[in-house]
Amino acid sequence: MVAPSPYCEAVLMASPTETLQLNLGSLRSTMSLTLHTHHASRIWHGRAAADGKAAIVGLNGYVAVMNRMKRGAEQDDPYSDWWMLRIEEKLNTTRDQLQTLREQVDQALAGLPSALSVGENLNVQPVKLPLFISSQLGFMALYLLADYDELARKLILAHHTALIDRSTLERWLNEGAHALRSLFSLAQQYRYSGCTRDDFASKNAAGRAAIEKFGELPQDVLEGTRRSRFAPPISRRSPVTSASARSTSETEPTPVESVDASLDTAGETPGDTTAAADEEGAPE
Repeated sequence: MVAPSPYCEAVLMASPTETLQLNLGSLRSTMSLTLHTHHASRIWHGRAAADGKAAIVGLNGYVAVMNRMKRGAEQDDPYSDWWMLRIEEKLNTTRDQLQTLREQVDQALAGLPSALSVGENLNVQPVKLPLFISSQLGFMALYLLADYDELARKLILAHHTALIDRSTLERWLNEGAHALRSLFSLAQQYRYSGCTRDDFASKNAAGRAAIEKFGELPQDVLEGTRRSRFAPPISRRSPVTSASARSTSETEPTPVESVDASLDTAGETPGDTTAAADEEGAPE
């Protein structure tokens, strides 16, 4: 065995005064969501406007808004921070509403006699949806949709086994769906202001126009002392970038760094995403 020469060791080791730079790429992981009920699948997709009916935003549309909102907060837009706080509060309320429904259906299923063994109510051909989510508030809503899918499966099972009647089944399903859609509807009201906290501190024209258009902000939010627990670090922009953002305040904020498109858009579903099993059929 030949020992390495001192010259080779000197080439491999960086000197203390040199900065070691590694060309590392971005971290990626493959994610997907499996849904077993038509009810949860419809909430994922939402509904396009047609035949005089208004559009209903789905989870995929909500996720797109959350991605824009996170970028706005990153660019020191206090209105984006305020919206993140509002959405986080609404997420907690929605979670409590679903928890109440879950407790009700669990109480109903407790009526099964101990001699009867009933397995989990699963779809024989569930839909598997790829996920492209880059915001924590998007993931929190995703967890709620997964909870609703489980709730719907239990409700269908409780109705099939004569533990609840059809009107109770439909009422509880609608209450859960309404809680989620109310969350998504609130998110759709978000608008990026195009301003930074410096605009409000200096009371310039851009800051005054934003207040006139979007309303006053709580002082602690305006000062940045109260932010969402999932708020991103603030990236300060140059005056040129800030002025450009003000001129396009109706559009989404420009990312402060290059981001892979797969982490910056709402999840796209495959061509056929309809669950095939009959939800009213007997569970296997």
